Amino acid sequence: MTVVHPNLDETKAKISARDVSVFYGDKKAIDGVSIDIPTEYVTAFIGPSGCGKSTFLRTLNRMNDTIAAARVEGEIMLDGEDIYRSKMDVVQLRARVGMVFQKPNPFPKSIYENVAYGPRIHGFAESKHDLDAIVEKSLQRAGLWNEVKDRLSDSGTALSGGQQQRLCIARAIAVDPEVILMDEPCSALDPIATAKIEELIAELHGRYAIVIVTHSMQQAARVSQRTAFFHLGKMVEYGRTTDIFTNPLEERTKDYITGRYG
Repeated sequence: MTVVHPNLDETKAKISARDVSVFYGDKKAIDGVSIDIPTEYVTAFIGPSGCGKSTFLRTLNRMNDTIAAARVEGEIMLDGEDIYRSKMDVVQLRARVGMVFQKPNPFPKSIYENVAYGPRIHGFAESKHDLDAIVEKSLQRAGLWNEVKDRLSDSGTALSGGQQQRLCIARAIAVDPEVILMDEPCSALDPIATAKIEELIAELHGRYAIVIVTHSMQQAARVSQRTAFFHLGKMVEYGRTTDIFTNPLEERTKDYITGRYG
């Protein structure tokens, strides 16, 4: 059973998960996770490798649908709407709940086209002028505009790793999502690029509901206001980040945070 800290001052949840379990064939990877994720805060999922935090993150925009053997049980609501109902438009869902992956994955297209692709296929722009404005705004929000504004026709894959990851964030926010999921977005980056991504998360905080999976407890402490600790497929404890790190209620959480395992 998950220990939820009693002093959470949550407003209405953007995403609510209730008793969510994930199976790969007969293997249960996630066991009965329930959590409310608000817009106002950055929520971090922490835990040792293989604990299920990334698997659970992928349930929030149905990325597990791409795995044939995967099966999800339970209920996940986005603004009160069941995202696993049969009539849910998964393409629209993934526009509303964007994702940034562990390894930067820009399209083999120009910087401009990487950002313009989503708004174009979703019909967000009526003219080239509208599209230009969306591209500029998205790159500015991702903290990349000043670095690339004079070479928008260059390939996105020619950028540095940190720039590629910010380009992927710009691509995600170009379709005006409500939620951004980040699966270890800094694990392949150097400390300087990591710092820029963390600064960007701080700037985007409050504008979108942000959920980040990280192996770095220091990063979770720096960027998040809410933290959930996962272990062996279960969510063990959930609360304010400061409370999780300074006053954990569960012994397993304390052992992980103090480095007894991980």
